[in-house]
Amino acid sequence: MLTVGDKLPAFDLQAVVSTDPRSAFARITDTTNPGKWKVLFFWPKDFTFVCPTEIAAFGALNGEFADRDAVIYGISTDSEYVHLAWRQNHKDLAKLPFPMLSDIKRELSTALGVLHREEGVCLRATLIADPEGIIRFVSVNDLSVGRNPQEVLRVLDALQTDELCPCNWQKGESVLTAA
Repeated sequence: MLTVGDKLPAFDLQAVVSTDPRSAFARITDTTNPGKWKVLFFWPKDFTFVCPTEIAAFGALNGEFADRDAVIYGISTDSEYVHLAWRQNHKDLAKLPFPMLSDIKRELSTALGVLHREEGVCLRATLIADPEGIIRFVSVNDLSVGRNPQEVLRVLDALQTDELCPCNWQKGESVLTAA
């Protein structure tokens, strides 16, 4: 598994960006949104139970991530057509403000090392890459446990200070100084 300090691998994936079939699809690459922080989060399967709760929670925080010069990419191994059908049929995903990327060939998830060995689907992995494409944060949950997007936002805030941030540090609080 790639980790903190590694370079985000190159990728070129089809994505769903709306529910309108005429404009639903776009290509997203590692060079899309240059100069931005990138938050990549992976989920196991579309049309499941825990996944939409996480996706909707990231969607609700999209504006806060954008305010921090970050883009969100949601990714699974489902096809773009399955993503589109899910968005069209799940009220919490209909107006999702970030792209749902299709890693159907499992190239990105394999390169990152976030595939579940037995199931062949993505683990609940979350990565933050800085504007230079260097991975600065990695978190992985078991298939059955949802993650906390608010914590991902807190970590992004801490990373962007480029300072020493204590446990439970929140944006606006004092950072530590080395003696």
